[in-house]
Amino acid sequence: QVQLVESGGGLVQAGGSVRLSCSASGRTFSIYSMGWFRQAPGKEREIVATIRWSGVSPYYTDSVKGRFTISRDNAKNTVSLQMNSLKPEDTAVYYCAATRAAILFGSRSLYDYWGQGTQVTVSS
Repeated sequence: QVQLVESGGGLVQAGGSVRLSCSASGRTFSIYSMGWFRQAPGKEREIVATIRWSGVSPYYTDSVKGRFTISRDNAKNTVSLQMNSLKPEDTAVYYCAATRAAILFGSRSLYDYWGQGTQVTVSS
């Protein structure tokens, strides 16, 4: 089993920045990639950014390209999401996720482990 614990988030004004971190523990050697999903009220949970444990070629959904940066620290078993130039439409609960499948990104059903979620609210 793998446990994921998120930190960061909160309330920020539009144009501001927030950094999310996700700490993994347990059988982390089984993880192929990790990433961040988000779910806004009344909407489906969507993928935001993912990164292989190797760090090669991260994936970003189009709406966050150029604004968000995902990174990993293998020594600390953490994955972070730096979110800049935030917009009100970025408001959501952000979830850290990890998969054992050899994929960079995919549907939420392919992710084996999930964090509890952290709220990010961007005010206009």
